[in-house]
Amino acid sequence: TDEWRLSCINKEFSVCPSYPPVVIVPKSIDDEALRKVAMFRHGSRFPVLSYYHKKNGMVMMRSSQPLTGTNGRRCKEDEKLINATLRPGKRGYIIDTRSLNVAQQARAKGGGFEQEAHYPQWRRIHKCIERFNILQESLIKLVEACNDQSHNMDRWLSKLEASNWLTHIKEILTAACLAAQCIDREGASVLVHGTEGTDSTLQVTSLAQIILDPRCRTIRGFESLVVREWLQAGHPFQQRCAQSAYSNSKQKWEAPVFLLFLDCVWQILRQFPCSFEFNEQFLIMLFEHAYASQFGTFLGNNENERFKLKLPQKTMSLWSWVNRAEELSKFQNPLFEANSLVIWPSVAPQSLQLWEGVFLRWNRPSKFLDEAHEEMINIIKYNKELQAKVNALRRQLAELETDDRMQENL
Repeated sequence: TDEWRLSCINKEFSVCPSYPPVVIVPKSIDDEALRKVAMFRHGSRFPVLSYYHKKNGMVMMRSSQPLTGTNGRRCKEDEKLINATLRPGKRGYIIDTRSLNVAQQARAKGGGFEQEAHYPQWRRIHKCIERFNILQESLIKLVEACNDQSHNMDRWLSKLEASNWLTHIKEILTAACLAAQCIDREGASVLVHGTEGTDSTLQVTSLAQIILDPRCRTIRGFESLVVREWLQAGHPFQQRCAQSAYSNSKQKWEAPVFLLFLDCVWQILRQFPCSFEFNEQFLIMLFEHAYASQFGTFLGNNENERFKLKLPQKTMSLWSWVNRAEELSKFQNPLFEANSLVIWPSVAPQSLQLWEGVFLRWNRPSKFLDEAHEEMINIIKYNKELQAKVNALRRQLAELETDDRMQENL
């Protein structure tokens, strides 16, 4: 649109090491102002465009926390940049993925949050999503519960509850639904950030797009989303997906952030089985390759590292393999019917389930599921054949009726 521009300010990764070389920013903000904003944001992650909602022109931005500190430091350029995303007379929402208490504590370490006095057109909402170290503990507990061989129902349920995994799913989906609601129903623009802006922020922005944008529910669209909102946006895959939950040694930066995102997508897919072009296997495949892959797509922590390691030249892209016709067919959802509407997933506890395909994959026989899937494909194929016959017969009938009328007129 006329209100946005591509900025090459990060061409040499000199302004923000975890951002891609090119970012989308408001047209009214020049690169010099962006440099000042970068100095005011944690890790230099200044607000950039994440999503543009065509329906009403509202946008979703993402960034890291502002470095306000205990003295309430401010940055006029930052205020101008954020306000540049608002339409005249419109308000915006800042969704902070930390609790108010955690955000206030961050000020003591030089971080903080946007002060209402300096951002009067914005309303700040805190939607707490736990930090990555807590998420890793949750995964370890969940895997332990899933591997429990005691066959004791109370023990299983208490362990599942103690892991808090489904609670994290609920928190993330709730924040994403809120962001989508602000954009689509409130007609307001949104800025999402936590502390670094590389974990919970990306979960929220990417899930909100799946809710809002039907293109993200296609295979190519979802691939593009992962590239844009995870790989290019600087999610540290190398640190977060180093060893998974089965490792005996604890890695400091390890966390199932991307797995939680995929789990949330699976929850939505389960609730809207006809709205996604891809199936569960597609999500499982991405989970597997994020942790261990023969492709270079998920290596490194950001585009800067991947560039320095010359991964595009030295490795193959996962997408080049996935998008081959013979592979793609494995990941296509036979129930898919393009749905241009916004989809609103339920976040009620009763609506959320444990993702058996990942966590109980070794406990359940896949033979019957595979047979059921094959049968479903055959039924859908047969249905299409019958539909084609019906359409052909209707055409024949219409032609015969036309011939009859012509003969009557003679």
